[in-house]
Amino acid sequence: MSRPRSPRLSTGQRVACVVTALVIVASLGGYGWYQGLVGNITTAQVDTDEWDRPTNVEGVMNLLVIGSDVRSGENADYGEAEGERPDTMLIAGINVDEGAVTLVNLPRDLVVDLPGCEAVEGYEGMAPQQGMINSAMTFGGVGCQWKVVEQVTGVHLDHFLMMDFTGFKDMVDALGGVQMCIPEPVEDPKAQLELDAGLQTLDGEDSLGFVRSRYAQGDGSDLSRIDRQQEFMGAMLREVLSSEVMTNPITITDFLGAVTDSITTDDDLTVDIMTDIVISMREVDLDRVGFVTVPNGAHPDDENRIMMSEPRASELFDAINAGADVFGGEDGDGSEEETEDGAADPSEISVEIVNNTGVDGLALEIQAVLVREGYVVTGTGNPELRVPEATTVYHGPGAEAAAELLAGSLENAVTEEAEGLEQTLELVAGTDWNGFSGSSSADTDLSITDDLDGVTAEGEPENAC
Repeated sequence: MSRPRSPRLSTGQRVACVVTALVIVASLGGYGWYQGLVGNITTAQVDTDEWDRPTNVEGVMNLLVIGSDVRSGENADYGEAEGERPDTMLIAGINVDEGAVTLVNLPRDLVVDLPGCEAVEGYEGMAPQQGMINSAMTFGGVGCQWKVVEQVTGVHLDHFLMMDFTGFKDMVDALGGVQMCIPEPVEDPKAQLELDAGLQTLDGEDSLGFVRSRYAQGDGSDLSRIDRQQEFMGAMLREVLSSEVMTNPITITDFLGAVTDSITTDDDLTVDIMTDIVISMREVDLDRVGFVTVPNGAHPDDENRIMMSEPRASELFDAINAGADVFGGEDGDGSEEETEDGAADPSEISVEIVNNTGVDGLALEIQAVLVREGYVVTGTGNPELRVPEATTVYHGPGAEAAAELLAGSLENAVTEEAEGLEQTLELVAGTDWNGFSGSSSADTDLSITDDLDGVTAEGEPENAC
């Protein structure tokens, strides 16, 4: 993994604070001063109409959570860094109907294909290129970073949240600290951290050092540090939801004050929207708050970088975007139900999706469902050769069974043989597109704990304490 000159605070704990705030506010009920606290939040304008976006799903809200890497003002004590960059980022997928939150880490060392971004005030813009996922903000601001995450993951982002170092410390101190198990003594001058082994309550400064520390713990990689950050997030949530905190108006006031003083959001994230979220999350259970890092592996061209592992990464993002329940999946061996002899198997069928509806982002939405059904999606796009008004599954000679299987999963679709198609079906969604028949876009067998090495906030992990 790469070794930066000075360690920086990851966004991991910042999103914990934000989600924690949403949960705790849900229990406040009659505390009218909440409205005033939200007025402290700084807002920024992002024009999301500038790019083609994934389709949003009703009942699902996805937040992009960014950790500000700015080192000015009160944050100057934590080293020097030019500009403002995310250290790491998270997608917080909130399913308001199911009362579940999934937090997906996007490591800073993740290399992806970056789309281009136009220059805006204060930023020079960037051409399409391959690079680290967090580099977009340096060249195009938060709007460019938003665009990159949406187009790389296929997840529709409703809002963003950004926080700095000092705000994190204030939040922890407002709670009276967070109890953590430290299996071995830690001494990390770069993170300004020195801890004895054992169960202990970390104050804001020590908590900041703990989540920043990299080389003095684990294997020194950023992925190892993310694991510790997820452990800390779970501990913080348990602290916030404890009866001691929930029944103490002074603690709640101090905590929410630290939250609202420290975050920047898009200007569309209104008080009404925040209130809707927290009301829907009133009964959230810790076993339905999950933490997971996007599936990844070593980059073949750079041992200090990583890349997304497919198809697991796409499966995870598709599930998040669709609001699928990733807490109750099957064993995750990827096996499909047995088919009758000679019957077509979705895992052996390749499909290209063509959008002829005029609805932006529909092809990505269809792709999400088909991937979860086991189909191999080879690409998406707009019509070129075939532009039927009726939704049609085109197939080559001998592929009638595969085409019929796919068409049968759609509410209204016909099949037709077409020249030039040999190994791949072509699904053209026409103007009569009416979705999938008898299938739910929120069905998945993917489990973040069984399949993706994720964890929940339900209980403390096994440790030496």
